[in-house]
Amino acid sequence: MWKFQAHRQDDGLVRIDIRTQVEPGWHIYATTLPSDQGPVATSIRLKPSDGFSLQGELVEPRPIEVFDPNFGMVVRYHDGSPAFVQLIKPLKPGAIEVSGEVEYMVCNDKTCLPPVVVPFTLKVETM
Repeated sequence: MWKFQAHRQDDGLVRIDIRTQVEPGWHIYATTLPSDQGPVATSIRLKPSDGFSLQGELVEPRPIEVFDPNFGMVVRYHDGSPAFVQLIKPLKPGAIEVSGEVEYMVCNDKTCLPPVVVPFTLKVETM
C-alpha cells in the first residue's frame, strides 16, 4: 500500500513524500538498476504542470545491493518501509494539483509479481 503526502516547507518548497510498506520477505526494486535486462525498477513520475517545477532529483533510501541468482545479476532493492522524496517549487499562489504514478514490481526469493502502476493526485495549498 502506497501513501502520498505533501508538506509545505519554511523555504517555500513543497516536499512530496511517497511511502510504501513492503510485506516481510518481499522487496521492491530501487529506482536505478545496473541493467534493464532484469527486474523492473521502481519509477515515480510526476505529470508536468504549470503549477510547479521539480527541484532536484527524486531521493530514495540507500538500497540493498546483492547478486540475485534468479536474474543472474546484481540488483538493488528496498524492503520494509521505504520512503521516496521529491521537492517541488510552486509557481503560483493558492492550490495546485500534483499528479503522477508509481510503477513497481514486488519479488521475494522465489517469484515476482507483475509490475503494478499506482496513480495518485495531491491537492497542495501553496500559500
